[in-house]
Amino acid sequence: MTKIFFLGECMVELRELDDAMMGQSFAGDVYNSAVYMKRCFPKISVSMITAIGRDRLSEKMLSRFKSEELDTQFVFRHPSKVPGMYFIETDSAGERRFTYWRNDSAAKKIIPFLNDDVVTQLTSADMFFFSGIPLAIIDEDSRDAFWQKLERLKLAGVKLVFDPNYRAQLWASKEEAIEQFNRAFQISDIALPGIEDLSVLYGITSAPEAIDFFQQYQLAELVVKDGPNSVVTLTGTERLSHQIIPVTNVVDTTSAGDAFNGVYLGARLSGRTVFDAVQLGAKAAGTVIQHPGAIAPLVAFKQAMSEAGI
Repeated sequence: MTKIFFLGECMVELRELDDAMMGQSFAGDVYNSAVYMKRCFPKISVSMITAIGRDRLSEKMLSRFKSEELDTQFVFRHPSKVPGMYFIETDSAGERRFTYWRNDSAAKKIIPFLNDDVVTQLTSADMFFFSGIPLAIIDEDSRDAFWQKLERLKLAGVKLVFDPNYRAQLWASKEEAIEQFNRAFQISDIALPGIEDLSVLYGITSAPEAIDFFQQYQLAELVVKDGPNSVVTLTGTERLSHQIIPVTNVVDTTSAGDAFNGVYLGARLSGRTVFDAVQLGAKAAGTVIQHPGAIAPLVAFKQAMSEAGI
């Protein structure tokens, strides 16, 4: 069976329903991608690698993982930490603003759980996905160990996939983020950058600039996302520009890129062409942003993706 591991953080999501009530769910960039991949490609074994606590919300989070049919073998239980939490607000255009509480997040402590035996088990994967957010939140003194573990996976033939999802507040400085992202690009086989993040960190404002920038790395596959404008891919010497039809009914842009990542990678793991994978990923992103919250309702999402050919 085709297998992929997603390493990252899932958080408790709070959203205002009205002046007196809030709704509660679970979300996080890597988790979101895992969910959308599994919904579209159920034959792929999709596993979360994270740490949660032993509290009631952690129990509910673990149940949610299982309800989305994610493998939880490598969801570890920290004895004293708890899940991070955030409150999301959206404006009339669907753009979002977040307030975070993650200082005591169990996911920050994931690296010590990844001992030699666990890493050996992870070498059975076809892909290993991580983003700039788990890279930012793991303890700084654990980062060298993290890179060593990724080296073992790469040597074992596991394809490493990186999304440079940048959140300035998670880093001590922009220079620190750039140094760590450069290291991620050097070791990765596939990169899924967005122009917005590249612009902030590297001053890159267009897909052609991004393509030129990434020539210095040995990537087998590059997917440059420019919001609703286009997606540009580079595989070997084949460069393609994919036009995206914008969605007019935008409710909440949260996790649009996450949905794209999960469905694109699921399509590629299932043998689909780059062109087909981009179209399916764009359809997933366009569907998600028409619903509030990071995780779209299961029935509506599956119906939209069925219409797209999955």
